[in-house]
Amino acid sequence: MNDVFSLREMSRALADGQVSSLELTQDHLARVKEVDSRLNSFITLTEETAIAHATAADTLRGQGDKRPTLGLPMAHKDIFCTEGTLTTAGSKMLSNFVAPYDATVVTKMADAGMVSVGKTNMDEFAMGSSNENSYFGPVTNPWDTDRVPGGSSGGSAAAVAAGLVAGATGTDTGGSIRQPAALCGITGLKPTYGRVSRFGMIAFASSLDQAGPMTRNAEDAALMLSVMAGFDPKDSTSANRDDAWLADVLHHGIAELERPAVIGLPDQYYENSGNQESLAEARRELEKLGHTFKSVSLPHTDAAIPVYYVLASAEASTNLSRYDGVRYGHRCENPTSLQDLYERSREEGFGDEVKRRILTGTYTLSVGYFDAYYLKAQKIRRLIAQDFDKAFADVDLLLTPTSPTPAFHKGQLTDDPVAMYQQDLYTVPTSLAGLPAMSIPCGFSQGLPMGMQLIAPAFREDLALGLAAQFQRHTDWHLKRPGESN
Repeated sequence: MNDVFSLREMSRALADGQVSSLELTQDHLARVKEVDSRLNSFITLTEETAIAHATAADTLRGQGDKRPTLGLPMAHKDIFCTEGTLTTAGSKMLSNFVAPYDATVVTKMADAGMVSVGKTNMDEFAMGSSNENSYFGPVTNPWDTDRVPGGSSGGSAAAVAAGLVAGATGTDTGGSIRQPAALCGITGLKPTYGRVSRFGMIAFASSLDQAGPMTRNAEDAALMLSVMAGFDPKDSTSANRDDAWLADVLHHGIAELERPAVIGLPDQYYENSGNQESLAEARRELEKLGHTFKSVSLPHTDAAIPVYYVLASAEASTNLSRYDGVRYGHRCENPTSLQDLYERSREEGFGDEVKRRILTGTYTLSVGYFDAYYLKAQKIRRLIAQDFDKAFADVDLLLTPTSPTPAFHKGQLTDDPVAMYQQDLYTVPTSLAGLPAMSIPCGFSQGLPMGMQLIAPAFREDLALGLAAQFQRHTDWHLKRPGESN
């Protein structure tokens, strides 16, 4: 195969006997070896296990196993523990950590017969919006090698955009699936908080982290979600829901929308957007399909960035306190005392952005500042969630930009953390509210892809996926590839 087709296309080819899982997997591995030296989208390539799993998948298919996902190659973001495989979270701190067990997401994908070809690069501990914070080096945007792919799931985004894999897992704390999806011209879905288990996913901010799919199109995102989602007793925040549509999606694809949608346009999201032209064209296309638009207000949007960085940093400082050089991870050489062991192991093991957030979080949780910062941020978070509740009383979905700009140059924002944080302006509010949201390609700016964000009420991923699939059946933005003229 000269190109990596979509997951659904490969599934049909496997079912029809046109290709084997082993052939697909070997093709994927060869393409990564050929192309990734200029992208750096992978940290680890799991060639031996991938070949073994693909061979086993072919044997099962030969015995009559007809699961749609059996034998499909994909990749995991290197934040998911994978038994017997290096699991680094993009950090020196875990550069020698081989996970002793599988994350639930990894288990679910393997049980569905999917074949992981490797672990993708990422911002250290998922902290970043550019994928320049990885201990293993920055990831390159395949649309322009001088630009970033977005973060923190930039490795997964770049790998899918470049055709190294058709689908990869990502995680989204404040936009880490959606923003790189927009900057790389792919489809990325952040499910409702609790939809996908966090067990075995290395924690950044536990009340915000959520795993999701990064794919070429909405149909593939739905396919992956149907495998990833589900209640997990190992995760206390996992939602126990019986959503029959997920099983239907697995076998039959995304269902047609039952009726045209009323789509809300939040005033606050369009004030400074650099994506007005593409969004206007997308709205015109949706209007042709019968959907209507209504202006809505999310008045606490401006507070989302500071609220997010107070809360996420506070949780990060707590979660990352376990990396002390004692049990696992990086350990400094020849410590002179326990204090020296802690200090030098953490100083050597963590990068600048992680240290910045640990310090910020520790400060906001300290005596004398807890009420002024952390507690106040939690109260505003509740107001942000209520804004969405009020908006969804009048509309079915919200349509917004995903990112303020197309992919920016490497190094452009590294010395200005506040400007870097503003890249999450349109994605952070939904994370704070725990809502599902996805980014799909909708046009180009400066020859670079731009994305639009669809936000749905809690546990209504089917609405966002349904609208996205309909839009993609009538447009071709999701079919554009790096190197083509746009």
